[in-house]
Amino acid sequence: MAIKFQYNKTSLQALEKQLKIRERALPTIKSKESALRMEVTRNKDEVNKLNLQLENEMQRYANMVALWSDFTPDLVDVKDVSLSTKKIAGVVVPVLAGLDFDVKLYSIFSNPAWTTDGIELLKDLARIGIETEFSKTKLEMLEYARKKTTQKVNLFEKVQIPGYKDAILKIKRYMEDEQSLSKASQKIMRGNQEKRKKKEEEANV
Repeated sequence: MAIKFQYNKTSLQALEKQLKIRERALPTIKSKESALRMEVTRNKDEVNKLNLQLENEMQRYANMVALWSDFTPDLVDVKDVSLSTKKIAGVVVPVLAGLDFDVKLYSIFSNPAWTTDGIELLKDLARIGIETEFSKTKLEMLEYARKKTTQKVNLFEKVQIPGYKDAILKIKRYMEDEQSLSKASQKIMRGNQEKRKKKEEEANV
């Protein structure tokens, strides 16, 4: 990224201001990136744990598959999913606040003895499945924020800050050279004036 500037004091001051802003912001952005990196790692572990739980519950379901033909599937249903949000390292993410199930009345005489256990198993499957999806969404949001923050750190650290420093140095050198040339010109002019004055004085003698 090329830093646009002019070889004057106003441009120098503007660049110095922008440099200070970035140098002050960089530690905060780095801290945010570090926090997000930790949260991404923690949430990956959480998703893996939930996936394992889901596999275990599915295995329980598979072990009872021969019995499910006697089960009435519409006895249990997800009635409502309660959502909330929270900030993790400055990123607002969705949180599963709760699940409300609708369990229909059933006769314990005309249904298998394990119907109550079957309902609880289906509720567990639904709960873990929905929680896994929420965790995956949260992980994606945190990963995206982490990537954007890393890009900003790299932009400041590797592009903008060195770019501003280089531009400031160029302007300062130019102004120093200009000042030296100006002094040299003034010295030459004074020398010429002194020579003319001397000649005039000699001519008048």
